[in-house]
This record gives sequence, structure tokens and C-alpha cells, in this order.
Amino acid sequence: MLAALDEAGLKKALWTLYWRGSAPVRERIMAAIDPTSAAAQAARTNAPVDAHAIEAEVREFAALARDGAYLAGDRRVSPKERTRWRFTFQRLVKATTQALAGRDVEPAASAMATLIELACELRSVDYFRSEDPVEAARFVVSEAAAVLWAAVRREQGHAAFCELAAGQLVRWESRWGWTRRGEGWVSERETSLAQVIAGMLPAADAWGQFADAYLRALDGVADQRRTTKGRGRSRKERREDLAEWTALLRQRLAHGEYEDRLDALANHLALVGRR
Repeated sequence: MLAALDEAGLKKALWTLYWRGSAPVRERIMAAIDPTSAAAQAARTNAPVDAHAIEAEVREFAALARDGAYLAGDRRVSPKERTRWRFTFQRLVKATTQALAGRDVEPAASAMATLIELACELRSVDYFRSEDPVEAARFVVSEAAAVLWAAVRREQGHAAFCELAAGQLVRWESRWGWTRRGEGWVSERETSLAQVIAGMLPAADAWGQFADAYLRALDGVADQRRTTKGRGRSRKERREDLAEWTALLRQRLAHGEYEDRLDALANHLALVGRR
């Protein structure tokens, strides 16, 4: 059909698409006509992110880091890339955040969780040549978790958010933050995960539902401790990391229809992290 059109006809068809198209369509047309234009740059910025591709890239990046490939002696990562790892980390965080704004939230949520778990490990494990890797990467765990949980609640509902966030709260919360030094650009922007979740639970029923999911998450930790013979954080460390959330939960559940959860909470906390 296009072969039957002369140059004027093709221009008219293109103009019709541009004039009557949406803003993203116009940006893509301008990007095709002039790749150096501001519209082309905007089109690339606003282009949909392939959540599955980002998840695969994040998993590969984390696996290489845990294998020590970014330290030395591994041909899978070039010497140049070893020095630029923080820019790769930042690019993956940005792409994952964009993917979480879309509808295909499950792989994007998995990618962000992988990045957060990697950051948690970086407090005590050297995967990169840096005195404080989380600070070097400018990665604010609490902000990333907030984006992740908000996307899951938006696309999958409150119940799915409770189940996911409760377990991740138990694993990720850190009373001193996620950098090694506890000071700097990242630390100034961090907040506790307890505060993040508290801001996402506006009503008493929401607190009660989250409390039930949290108790199940504590059950899972206790079971894991028994099967792994006490590896991981000690009872004292985990209780201290979760102290702020425990205080908030007790305050919200007291004198309400979910007050009976308080006794169960006390019993679970006695078991969490037991050596």
C-alpha cells in the first residue's frame, strides 16, 4: 500500500499521524525524524520498560557480584566495568523504578527486591571495591522499598502488599540504616522501613491485616532458624532491628479489635532469631 504513494502522499500520511496522534506518538515520530532532538530524548526516557528483561539483567548483575566477578580475576566482567559498577547499579535502579510504574509489576518487584537484598548484604560483604558500596551507589533502601510496596499494593491489592512487605520488613529492616558508616548522602535520606509501612496503613483494619501477615512472617523466620541451625542474625540483633516497628504495632493494636494479636506478637518475638 505504501508503494503506491509518492513522496507527497507519504508526507501527508506522516503528518496525519503526527497531528492526530497522542503525545507519545508525536515524540516517537520526532525521534525517528531527528534522533538528536529533545523530543527524541524524551521518547527514549518515556519508552516502556521491559520488566522481564530488567529482572533478568538485575539477577545477572547480583549473581556476578556475589561470585566476586566485580573484584578481580573474572573474565565475565571487564576491568572497566569493575570500576563503573556503581553506574550500572544506578541504571538498574532507575530502570526498575520505571518498570514498577507499569502494569507488569511482578517481575519489576522481583528485580527491586533483588537490588535491596544485595544492598543489605553490602553492609558486611565486599562484592565491590568500595569502602561503603551503598553510599557509593547512592541507593536509598527505604525509598526503593516504598516504590516497590506502593506498586504491589496498586496492582495486586492490599492483601498481596501485606504478605510481601511483612516478610521483607523482617528480612530488611535495619535500625542503623544500610550504609556502613551511617553518615553521608544516603543516610541523610534514609528512613526506617517501619515508618514507610506505617505511612501505608491509614486505617485500623489495615493495621490488623498487616499484623496477621507479620505474625506469619515471624513464624517463617522461627522455622528457618530451626532448619538452618541458627545461621543469620541473632535474636538480639533482629529484635533490635524490629524494635521501632514492634512499638508502632503495639501502639496501634492496643484497645481495639486486634488487641488479641499483642500476646501472639510477644510470643513470636521471643522465638525470632533464637540461636
